Amino acid sequence: MRTYEHQPSGTVDRLRELRRDAPEPERRLLRGLKEAFPTLKWRHQSPLGPFKPDILCFSEKLVIEVDGDTHAGTKAKDTARTRLIERQGYRVLRFNNADVMSNLDGVIAAISLAFQERGRGTKRRKGEDRGGGQPSL
Repeated sequence: MRTYEHQPSGTVDRLRELRRDAPEPERRLLRGLKEAFPTLKWRHQSPLGPFKPDILCFSEKLVIEVDGDTHAGTKAKDTARTRLIERQGYRVLRFNNADVMSNLDGVIAAISLAFQERGRGTKRRKGEDRGGGQPSL
């Protein structure tokens, strides 16, 4: 899937900047997700239509937003954005910075539960076995 195909000029540079300057809660959650679900490909600040979700997993059709202080007065805008993303078939999970920083295990557990509620296990990358999520040798 070519996610940058219909993006405006400057998108790649802007996304690189967002990744480089990402707040610690986003970085911490991304590391935690990669450790907890090593068979999934996690994207950080990757385009999804006109949106740039904090964390995205295409195979599970999951968008994770880590909301900091800048989201305090944007509840209506965030809700509308969530609805638009959900209409594209994605599930949106939102966590605040404090939860990620103080209860990362709980956040990872909530994400795991979201996978289970979706009614299927996590998909594996090509060449990976079913035991422990490690690549087969």
